[in-house]
Amino acid sequence: MKDTVDQELIDIGDLDVEAFNEFATEQGWSDGMPLYVPTEEKVAKFVDRVRGDNRPFPPVPPRQIIPTLQSLAANAVMAGCKPEYFPAVTAAMRGVLDPEYNLHGTLATTHSCAPMVMISGPARLELGVNCGSNCFGQGWRANATIGRALGLMLLNIAGAKPGEMDRSTQGNPAKFTFCFGENEEENPWQPYHVQRGFAPTDSVVTVMSGEGPHNLNDHGSTSGIGLLTTFAGGMANPGANTIYGKGPMFIVIGPEHAATLKRDGFTIESIREELWTRSRVHVSRISEENQETYVSTGHKPDGEWFSIGRSPQDIHITVAGGPGKHSAFIPSFGGTTVASVRIAP
Repeated sequence: MKDTVDQELIDIGDLDVEAFNEFATEQGWSDGMPLYVPTEEKVAKFVDRVRGDNRPFPPVPPRQIIPTLQSLAANAVMAGCKPEYFPAVTAAMRGVLDPEYNLHGTLATTHSCAPMVMISGPARLELGVNCGSNCFGQGWRANATIGRALGLMLLNIAGAKPGEMDRSTQGNPAKFTFCFGENEEENPWQPYHVQRGFAPTDSVVTVMSGEGPHNLNDHGSTSGIGLLTTFAGGMANPGANTIYGKGPMFIVIGPEHAATLKRDGFTIESIREELWTRSRVHVSRISEENQETYVSTGHKPDGEWFSIGRSPQDIHITVAGGPGKHSAFIPSFGGTTVASVRIAP
């Protein structure tokens, strides 16, 4: 195990931004986009933001390095974070270090998964996290840099270098950044972090190793059951790891769809149950060879149907986005968990 004392402080001298980026690329520190220079002064400002959180970090697999706050902060600076974002970034890092998250497996797989980061609670508004229109997209510094900071930490501390430890066949744009906020203001049910047992006043980061969002477009259905029929059809994907490797998944419901479902009396629990029942995949949609693979890994069909995930509880429900009749399905790597961590004050 490489202890914290073995991590060296590198003197970059008076390199300007362009020269630093060339140097960082040569060192393998870059995700391919320009980096900010992590000066000692900037790193110190970030570390000051989390001085009240004295919990040690466990070793980061697979390299088993115990990260220092300074090493985490340097990556957050390079990502373009503001100092006030750093407690959310460290909470995300704690989340992926949950043993059930299976960080080594999610980083070394040929699957396209990347860390999905969702922020709930007051911090969404305090940090300027986009929870509304285009919440998965560009244009918001907090969304872009919090997710990117976690990615740089996994590159530079965990060692997830593409083509080496990161063996993803095709990758996924979410490997650059995948961070959004829950739209609690238009969520007609309990906010996600409250569903998980946190107080409404808590700020919480939730992480899952997932694919990018799969759009669920339904402009025609005027009933909740019609919407869930569409959602389930989008989830019933024989090529998703949620059928091959089981595990959790997210349904991120757009506010207009959420309003219809609430009007028709659906709860989080009844949505889960309905989607679990309707999203099964018939054996006729899966090749015989692939069925043999599923069975060999312990996933046998129920009669002529394969289920998505292990139970309705694998379907996690939240609300995000703006106007429009769209929602999203985010399947996971499979052999992972959803981890939620309170952001330290």
